Amino acid sequence: MSHENRYSLSMERLTGYEFETRFDWEDVPPLLLDEPEPLGGGMGPNASRLIGAAVANCLSASLVFCLEKSKQRVKGIRTDVEGAVQRNSKGRWRLARIDVHITVDVEADQQKRVERCLSLFEDYCVVTASVSKGVQVNVLVTDPEGNELYREEGSPVEL
Repeated sequence: MSHENRYSLSMERLTGYEFETRFDWEDVPPLLLDEPEPLGGGMGPNASRLIGAAVANCLSASLVFCLEKSKQRVKGIRTDVEGAVQRNSKGRWRLARIDVHITVDVEADQQKRVERCLSLFEDYCVVTASVSKGVQVNVLVTDPEGNELYREEGSPVEL
């Protein structure tokens, strides 16, 4: 049985490389994205940092979920990320690595439950599992009138 949950967001350029990003939850404020200097002004995170944050958040939330479902009290959790971006064989910048360090303070009643969560949580992290395997990205570019300017070969994008 196939089930799909969807989300949406929109981005609008403000100036330079600054983009205001609005999410499909009306109570969530817009997020400003920008490129670091010298290209942008560094007024917000860039895409590489957002991917690192998404991976870290997903892993952390997955671990907390499992521990709390196992009736283990999480007193604190801190997650640190270091991402590496390097040039590929064509000279294009690509994400090369995301290192995640999670420090968790658990008031463990049963150590076996904690160990079980540690063996499971990464597999339940939607973002990490997807990013580490590669995610299908479909691309469509149109002008303001809706005329198609570019479509990635075979891309079924219909927004």
